[in-house]
Amino acid sequence: MCRLYGFRANFPTKVECTLIHAQNALMIQSRADMRGLSHSDGWGLGYYCNGEPAVVRRAQAAFQDLHFPSTVERVHAHTVVAHVRRATVGQPSLENTHPFRHGPWIFAHNGTLTGFEQLREGLEREALPDLLEHRRGATDSELAFYWLLTRMVRAGMSAEAPCPDLDRLAELLGKAVGELAARCRETESERTARLNFLLTDGRVLLVTRWNNSLYWVERPGVHDCEICGIPHIQKEGEGDYRAAVIASEPISHEEWREVPERSIVAVTGRVEVRRFPIAIPV
Repeated sequence: MCRLYGFRANFPTKVECTLIHAQNALMIQSRADMRGLSHSDGWGLGYYCNGEPAVVRRAQAAFQDLHFPSTVERVHAHTVVAHVRRATVGQPSLENTHPFRHGPWIFAHNGTLTGFEQLREGLEREALPDLLEHRRGATDSELAFYWLLTRMVRAGMSAEAPCPDLDRLAELLGKAVGELAARCRETESERTARLNFLLTDGRVLLVTRWNNSLYWVERPGVHDCEICGIPHIQKEGEGDYRAAVIASEPISHEEWREVPERSIVAVTGRVEVRRFPIAIPV
């Protein structure tokens, strides 16, 4: 189990208040989430600078690590991914800390592939060797990432470039999650698979909800931050400001909406929020 955060805006935005100072900021969730569970086994932050992804990861608890707020406060970006980890598969270590990156893609996972030891060999066999060789850790999540990239490549997409077709990507992601859930059931594990996947190429951002909590909020227009009283937008050019946030839990006093179970919430390149159902395999 972990806690996820995904942000997308049409102008570079500072996310410090959301991640550090808000009523239920991600740093607070690293100490205890809304269920009282700690997520202290590492933190990671991914963002894009001039279109290039950057990822910072630490194996310490975010609420105890001074590098977390000092890293977050420097970030002004269109797209930001943050993650605090509660280890289930793989020991707490830098290699096992989310998010994971390959090419332009950043990926994070909230949940567990149940029966992973029974699934691991098959997923490794199906992943392309030239992708799998980049794997560094022992988590189910990182293997699922390279398995997913493999499916993208075999569908004619690229693991080394952004995806121009959001609908195709959402369809592929939904089918992949549904198939993984079916495989987890076949292991007859007593636990239920939890597959909240976050995937972004810096232009579009998609998050699945499968047996874990997930919420989203839209932020149209420039407003003063409810925490510090000033806006955090670095306005460039013309056009109205738009932003969307997707998170495991509501973070602020805004009107967060719950993402329907077994669906995908996606933020387009124009920062429009769309939803796609995830088909349940028969």
